[in-house]
Amino acid sequence: MSTLNFIKMHGLGNDFVIVDDRDGTLTLSREDVRALSDRNSGVGCDQFIVLEKAPDSDADVFMRIYNPDGSQSGACGNATRCVASLVMAETGQNDALIQTQAGLLDCESLGQGLYSVDMGPARADWRDIPLANAQNTNEIDLTVDGFRHGAVVAVNVGNPHVVFEVANVDDIDLATFGPKIETNPLFPERTNVEVVQILSPDRIRMRVWERGAGITRACGSGACAALVATARMGLTGRTAEVVLDGGSLIIDWLADGNVLMTGPVATSFQGTLDLADYEPKS
Repeated sequence: MSTLNFIKMHGLGNDFVIVDDRDGTLTLSREDVRALSDRNSGVGCDQFIVLEKAPDSDADVFMRIYNPDGSQSGACGNATRCVASLVMAETGQNDALIQTQAGLLDCESLGQGLYSVDMGPARADWRDIPLANAQNTNEIDLTVDGFRHGAVVAVNVGNPHVVFEVANVDDIDLATFGPKIETNPLFPERTNVEVVQILSPDRIRMRVWERGAGITRACGSGACAALVATARMGLTGRTAEVVLDGGSLIIDWLADGNVLMTGPVATSFQGTLDLADYEPKS
């Protein structure tokens, strides 16, 4: 395949290049993904999404998630809403079932451009994050550059997250702080990093450093992790608005342990590119 059709979408500024490989004809290397995700020489995105035929016959589609560095991620809430909106437009239904490496995600259209996704259960055991050693994930022991952080909670919502409660998220140098936490030996699979500020028991301000992507304007699974973490700390209830750099998501930590995320989607543009333009030049 020399040409590739794509659609560029975003959820609250968390942006994605989405390509359809449900016919199984597309071959993309890690280097291809990195080149296409580059904001200077490629299309540019926070995550590169490939739609594939779902192994589970009940699912509408399998969503493979690549970070800009070519690594894969198990879950992406904002991308799931975007993909769900595409599937619903195809089927004419108000619901969709998206399969990911993290499991099957139920999605629903709520009208007025809003979509909800059941992100599945929030996992808190140290082995589920995973952490390098056994400890209480509600108060993990983490030392960076000689500074020992407090009020730190680890949670897995399809992928690993570590949440820091701070007085003011804008005072945190996330570009320096984020990568040091992401690659800390405590997290053998690396981690997403959220800093959160409690505005009220039902409103949280959050900024995020995404594993393999860096600072992004929004992160759906991160917003879920933030709500679960602050509820575990007793700082919020189980439902809250999470205010991100790109806008707000409504997060509900349900009684069954699953986390429901609700927010908007948007299409930026569609296009066709020549893959030969992205091949290494000798």
